[in-house]
Amino acid sequence: MEKKVSKKKNNGKLKVTYVKSAIGYDKRQAKILEALGFKKLNTTRVFPNNECIKGSLFKVRHLVKVEEID
Repeated sequence: MEKKVSKKKNNGKLKVTYVKSAIGYDKRQAKILEALGFKKLNTTRVFPNNECIKGSLFKVRHLVKVEEID
């Protein structure tokens, strides 16, 4: 018997604000923020709500504020 795996689609977007400096933390976290496009504190970016973005945000969750928007 086959298992049916249903993937939950994550609709919507994530509004992410860079609120705390990465100075003093692991350098990989600063590189993740740079890859996400953050250059200065208190900047906000909007990303699609998908697993790839959520994985990156999980690594820097103590440096950013995340809100879900429609």
